[in-house]
Amino acid sequence: MRTTRSGGRPGWAVAAFAVVVALGVTAFVVIDHGRGTAAPAAPPPAVTTVAVRKTDLANTQSFTGTLGFGTPAPVKGTGSGTVTKLPSVGDVAQRGKALYSVDGRAVPVFFGDTPLFRKLDNPDLTGPDVAVVAANLTALGYKVGHPKAFTFADVLKKWQKKAGLDETGTLDVGQVVVLPGPVRVNSVTAQPGDPVAEPLLTVSATTKVVLAPVSASDVAAIKTGAPVSVVRPEGTAVPAEVTSVSADVTGTPEGGPQGPPKVNVTVTPDDPKSVADLDSAAVEVRIATETHTGVLAVPVGALLALREGGYAVQLPDGTLKPVKTGMFARDLVEVSGAGITEGLRVVTTS
Repeated sequence: MRTTRSGGRPGWAVAAFAVVVALGVTAFVVIDHGRGTAAPAAPPPAVTTVAVRKTDLANTQSFTGTLGFGTPAPVKGTGSGTVTKLPSVGDVAQRGKALYSVDGRAVPVFFGDTPLFRKLDNPDLTGPDVAVVAANLTALGYKVGHPKAFTFADVLKKWQKKAGLDETGTLDVGQVVVLPGPVRVNSVTAQPGDPVAEPLLTVSATTKVVLAPVSASDVAAIKTGAPVSVVRPEGTAVPAEVTSVSADVTGTPEGGPQGPPKVNVTVTPDDPKSVADLDSAAVEVRIATETHTGVLAVPVGALLALREGGYAVQLPDGTLKPVKTGMFARDLVEVSGAGITEGLRVVTTS
């Protein structure tokens, strides 16, 4: 950004005659401005110009996150018995398929938000646990007539037979494990021989996400569903989306060992393949906090600060054109004003 003022210095025709005597040598130097032949003047210094261009400007907020499978959640067994088989880290829980075994019997997975908390063996039973079983049987391809009441014992028997379970037509606590959805086994905390009613394993998301602790004072500008960019360790930016903003705050207002208050933000890459080659890595997340689309912009170095206030841009012939500035984003500035059009060339220092 430069400062300029109007006006210039008048020129005079000057003639000079000098005689220099040094070491017996006499030299005559004649400088005759406007009379006679003068030495060629040095060309004016070249100026750098740039075209005014139409573009999108955005101010971004950056924060550091960790790429992985998200925060693991514990899975505790229910019912009674002894654990006889456990999954491996990396296994993915699938609806209707066994996740672990108790007393030699497979414990399949159902998806839902309510675990079994009683034995389902009475057609008069209704409730969220009944609805979870009905929804899973339906998703597995079975026709459930009245999903709000346990009137589908015959359908349950058909599934039990296909799953290799005892065909009882009833379902007791601990005979299935209810998970929120498809998950990946993150760690196994139990061993065969342990009681089932203990923490057995932890699970996490099946796709890689970025967990980023963001200052509680900055998180208000971050909304679920907002598009962001995840910058890989080698510098490649991949598109992603904010998939959740935690309601929990860590740290204390005074700082301390945990630092200032922060909120965990979860970001999911649009294409899982874009981070498939990374197991766990520190990455940068960039989110646009303000965006102006389709505006005219020039480099900040093209602005001239006028003595009387405001700014102007200079054309290659020296003409100054006042401009109104808008958003500053990185090394560009939004400009507008009379005669400021896309493609107009202006002088810049950068």
